[in-house]
Amino acid sequence: MRAVVQRVTSAQVKTDGAVHGSTGAGLLVFLGVGKGDTEDDLRYIADKVINLRIFSDENGKMNLSLPDIGGEMLIISQFTLYGDCSHGRRPYFGDAMNPDGANLLYEAFVGYIRSRGIHAETGKFGADMKVSLVNDGPVTILLDSAK
Repeated sequence: MRAVVQRVTSAQVKTDGAVHGSTGAGLLVFLGVGKGDTEDDLRYIADKVINLRIFSDENGKMNLSLPDIGGEMLIISQFTLYGDCSHGRRPYFGDAMNPDGANLLYEAFVGYIRSRGIHAETGKFGADMKVSLVNDGPVTILLDSAK
């Protein structure tokens, strides 16, 4: 499982011109599910995201996590995180999990985040989405459960 995590002051996702999900200060998470990913990968990435100490403390040091600041999360499914561009110019997506399986793990990820008391909103799985954000810092972290 892969995640691109961005610290944001705000973010929103639109589907068919209407806002589907939004968040204030917190994290925007783009989540990709790969072939062979399991609940263990899901818990590893979710716990890592929740507990990343990437928010500033009173001394301006990145020392606080999402729960520490009472932040929110917007979670967007993104199979293109498994795009392999090592051969040619057109990405190969063969390492991404099939949509049915990926949707199950994506929904489980969202449920896991919410079960930890984090307010989380989502995009619409498999839809063409328009995501807008104000990256704070900028701070962007890449996570991969295989590494």
